[in-house]
Amino acid sequence: MRDDPVVTQRSTDLEAPGHGLDYGKMPGHWLLAQMGKRVLRPGGVELTSRMLEALDICSTDEVVEFAPGLGLTARAALERQPASYTGIERDETASRQVGKYLKGPGRQCLVGRAEATGLPDASATVVFGEAMLSMQTPILKASIVEEAARLLRPGGRYGVHELCLQPDDLEDAKKSEISRVLSDAIRVGARPLTPGEWKALLEDHGFAVETQVTAPMHLMEPRRFIRDEGWARTIRFVLKVARTPAARRRILRMRAVFREYAGNLAAITLVGVKK
Repeated sequence: MRDDPVVTQRSTDLEAPGHGLDYGKMPGHWLLAQMGKRVLRPGGVELTSRMLEALDICSTDEVVEFAPGLGLTARAALERQPASYTGIERDETASRQVGKYLKGPGRQCLVGRAEATGLPDASATVVFGEAMLSMQTPILKASIVEEAARLLRPGGRYGVHELCLQPDDLEDAKKSEISRVLSDAIRVGARPLTPGEWKALLEDHGFAVETQVTAPMHLMEPRRFIRDEGWARTIRFVLKVARTPAARRRILRMRAVFREYAGNLAAITLVGVKK
């Protein structure tokens, strides 16, 4: 049987990041976006909502979001009418996508890096980021949290929503195995931490963690998928995947890995206050 040819995006897919990469090599989150999935956070809409509730964004807040991706959380944050919103997104296509949601003064999405935003010291009261620290090395994790601390004024809030490993006393060998297998499946380096390690990361950079909530990592499970995307978008996603063999193989592989390590994978959100 001959191999399937390399599959690339059609013009109808250009709104989602990942354009120009083939489905076999594309980072898993952008592959899901190309197939039509909008919610790409490990704990789904529910855990994002818990994070936003804890951040308690209001009309006097100056908000910075690291890696807004497709901009769904940006829109939810903007519904709270903050004084300003700045997204920092390294992917130019994603930055343009978020820019479509930003209307009026004090709303912008800049192309840049979360570890070196170029924004002024103490220029924010709220900083948050989702599903991006898990993919960074320990040094970059620390640099990004340090940047959040630099941007925030005393009393400012920092929220994260990430993948986590459990339990807290999980053996190092098992952590390495999960990271290796997960990285291979999603084509992005995956380095999640345990809940205790995530909390320590924030505390080491001057945050008092006031909210910590975990949820199952059911990103690709039908019940969560439907709750996050709705029936119509779920059906469109399934049909598109069924018509795209290269994408289907990748997505089934990712789901198999998530299920294989379901006992050790979870989603977590933490909100810390800068001391």
